[in-house]
Amino acid sequence: MNEWARRVILVAIAVPWVGIPLWMLLVNSAKPYTEASRLGLDLPDQWNLVENYSRVMAEGNYAVALANSLLIAVPTLACVIVLGSMAAWAFARSRRVSMKVAYNLSVLSVLLPPAILPTIYELQVLGIDGTRLGYFLVMVGTRLGVVVFLATGFIRTMPPDLEEAAAIDGASRPQIYRLIIMPGLLPVLLVGGVILIITIWNEFLFALFLLRGAGAATLPLALYRFSSTSSEFTAMRWELIFAHVVLTSLPLIVVYLFVQKRLVSGLSEGAIKG
Repeated sequence: MNEWARRVILVAIAVPWVGIPLWMLLVNSAKPYTEASRLGLDLPDQWNLVENYSRVMAEGNYAVALANSLLIAVPTLACVIVLGSMAAWAFARSRRVSMKVAYNLSVLSVLLPPAILPTIYELQVLGIDGTRLGYFLVMVGTRLGVVVFLATGFIRTMPPDLEEAAAIDGASRPQIYRLIIMPGLLPVLLVGGVILIITIWNEFLFALFLLRGAGAATLPLALYRFSSTSSEFTAMRWELIFAHVVLTSLPLIVVYLFVQKRLVSGLSEGAIKG
């Protein structure tokens, strides 16, 4: 199959599944209530862009929710990448049965559904139920398996010669990790980081049960509460909901634009290395 045919197939798949929903989202977020309620694909007869987005910013708790999402997502991503890569290094280099069992248990978190009630009970025992700290710890624990799974297989393809040479030269384990393991893992950690930031940013189920009050709500939770409030006594205000969805997704789009080239180069480097 030539390059032209591949592009045609890609466009044919992307337009109905990505392009049309994205266009509907953007165009309806700029319409007044009467036009947006029809959920059409046509341009607005009357543009209501500034009013819709201003109302969402004022009534949708957007600024507080954005700060909460950043306060959760950034530390969670950093902890998961550092702790997960350290654990993966230990799992990849160890031949003990106990370490294999620990690895399999860690990876199970990728496959098993979240256990909401036991998690709430544990947080209540610790006295951090309903707090951002409790939610942060849950996010780290439930996302750690992704990095462990990706990085362990990657490290197993890396020859241990450099690590052994560095140890002979007197390098400590933290130095070997910082100077050899972490730079070698950058391609897979970059890909894993993109996957993680999307899942952490859009996480809703745990946020619904573990966060209390509007002051602790993340963006998906604030969107849920805003959409519920806006339709409590009237018809669904689609123009405001669409505007909130756009604002919720905007930080992820900025992150993607920033890491796009690095992501492609990281994938290429990882493929060549593998």
